[in-house]
Amino acid sequence: MCYMVVIMKRDGRSVSHSALEEMRLVGLSRMREGESASAVAASFGFHRSWAYRVLAKARGRGRGVRALRSSKGTGRPRKLTARQERQVFTWLNGHNPRQYEFDFALWTRAVVQALVEREFKVRLSLASIGTLLARLGLSAQKPLQRAYQRDQVAVARWQQQIYPAIARGARQQKADIYFWDESGFRADSVHGKTWAAKGKTPVVRVPGQRQTVSAASAVNSKGGFWFSTYQGSLNAERFVQLLRKMMEGAKRPVHLVLDNLPAHKTAAARSYVDELQGKLTLHFLPGYAPDLGPDELVWSYAKRTGLARSPLRTGQKLAERVHTQLTQIKANPNLVRSFFNHPNVSYISDL
Repeated sequence: MCYMVVIMKRDGRSVSHSALEEMRLVGLSRMREGESASAVAASFGFHRSWAYRVLAKARGRGRGVRALRSSKGTGRPRKLTARQERQVFTWLNGHNPRQYEFDFALWTRAVVQALVEREFKVRLSLASIGTLLARLGLSAQKPLQRAYQRDQVAVARWQQQIYPAIARGARQQKADIYFWDESGFRADSVHGKTWAAKGKTPVVRVPGQRQTVSAASAVNSKGGFWFSTYQGSLNAERFVQLLRKMMEGAKRPVHLVLDNLPAHKTAAARSYVDELQGKLTLHFLPGYAPDLGPDELVWSYAKRTGLARSPLRTGQKLAERVHTQLTQIKANPNLVRSFFNHPNVSYISDL
C-alpha cells in the first residue's frame, strides 16, 4: 500500500519574529553542515526559496549571522518632528481654537489639521491627526461649561488665600466648616446615559405625575452631612428656617460656605446670624463658581443613583424617596468624604 505525504506550507506571517529568527539561524547552520536547502526548508514547512534567501542574506563580508537577526521595522517616518508634536500639545492643552484665529470654540481633528497645515506647512490626514492626538495623551471629552462672567483671579484668591484663612480661623475657634447648597428633584427627569442601538435615540418612559421636591444640604470634609427637604422655591424666610433647623443641636460653632443666591444675603439672614452671637458665620464663594463647593457633587450623585436607576412606581411619593436617599448618604461618612476628592474641591481642608 502506498501513502502520499503532503507537507503543508507555512505562512511566515503567522510566526513570531523571534521564532523566525531562530529558524533562520538553525537553517543556516544545517546548510553549512551540508544539508540541502530543499530539505531544510521542508523541515520548517517553507518553500525551498526561503532557504536560498537565508543563504543570500548571510553571504557577503561582514554579514553572516548578524544579517539574519530580527530587527524592528521603522515604518513610514513621521511628518512632524518631536518638537513640532510637542508644540501641537501646547496649542491644545488648556487653550481653545479662538485663540488661534478660528471661529469654533472646540477642538476637532479638522481644526487641528488646519492649524498644523497653517503653522508647519504639513498636510496630515484626519486619521493621522487622531493618531497624533492619542499619542500626545489627548482625548475627545465633553467640556465643562463655565459662565463667561467667572473671575478666575477671584477664584484663585478664594482657593489660595480666603479659604485657608477661614480654615485657620475655624481651627482656632474649634468650629466646623460646612458647604451649603440647594437643589430640586423631579419625578419625570432623566439623568445619566442608557444603552441603545446605534443611530436610534432611546425613549425613556417617565411617570405622568410631575412631582417635585426641593432640598438643602450642608456637607463637611470630615464626613458630616445635614439635609432638609421642602416644597417650593427658596426665599429669605425659608432660608432662615432651614438655618435654624441645621443649627438645632449644633455643639460647635459653624462656618457655613454658600453661593451668592440672593436669599442667602438678606437682612433676615444677617439678623439671624447676629442673634447666634458668633456661633454661625457665613462665607460666600466667588461669583459664578458653584463648582468650588462639594454639594454640587452630592446632588449629582443623588440624581444619578436615585430616580435615574429606579423611577417612581404608581403611588410612590417623590419626597419620601429623596428623603430616604439623602438619609442613606448621611449614614455613609466615607461616601461624604469621597466628594472632597474631586479636583475642583481638592483645595478644601479643615482638618
